[in-house]
Amino acid sequence: MLLALLWLLSALALAAPVAGTVVQLSGPLMARKADGTVKVLAIKSEVENGDTLVTEKNTYALLRFIDNSEITLRPGSTLTIENFSFDSGKQDADRAQFNLVKGGLRAASGLLGKRSREKFELKTPAATIGIRGTLFVAEIVPVAGQLPGAETVRAPGLYVQVLDGMVHLNNPAGTQVFNAGQFGFTPNMTLPPVVVPQNPGMQFNPPPVFSSQTAGPRAAGNRAQRAVDCEVR
Repeated sequence: MLLALLWLLSALALAAPVAGTVVQLSGPLMARKADGTVKVLAIKSEVENGDTLVTEKNTYALLRFIDNSEITLRPGSTLTIENFSFDSGKQDADRAQFNLVKGGLRAASGLLGKRSREKFELKTPAATIGIRGTLFVAEIVPVAGQLPGAETVRAPGLYVQVLDGMVHLNNPAGTQVFNAGQFGFTPNMTLPPVVVPQNPGMQFNPPPVFSSQTAGPRAAGNRAQRAVDCEVR
């Protein structure tokens, strides 16, 4: 009994911290755990630090994190939750580090983004995105082909659409500012970002039920928080 208790306590101590919860799905969502195991997620499933989330070709997935921020993954996406930590009484411990390997997402910041915007980091192959209480869409177009659902073939690279606030997109080659309603693009770390004069073909159309899921007091509070900007480094 003593050995079993010690084993249980050890397993609990090694468990990765919970980062958030799946609140809506339109298809299969997989999580590759840090130990290499694979888990099929459902609505109300918890996501943890170290999880790599993979959406199938017809899957949109809405995740709500412990600071009340949200990320909606589009079909054919891979996102790693590298480190997410939030405690309402310990601001120094705030961390939000993600890695968008492929695909795209829509992000709405929560309490962490409001009080510790410098602690948010979304890595991509072309830039690192930092937020300031805002709402934006990020999309990675691969070198060969295009993302599912796109109507036209686009140049490969990172595309950003600012829905609310302001974006600073920075990489070693240069810096560009984008305001709400604008689109930005950077092909890679070696070429400067540019303003795209019109929608270059970005589409983000989750099922209508996703919008109803975020309606009510939570959505109203989030709209009040989306008044600052987003910084892409």
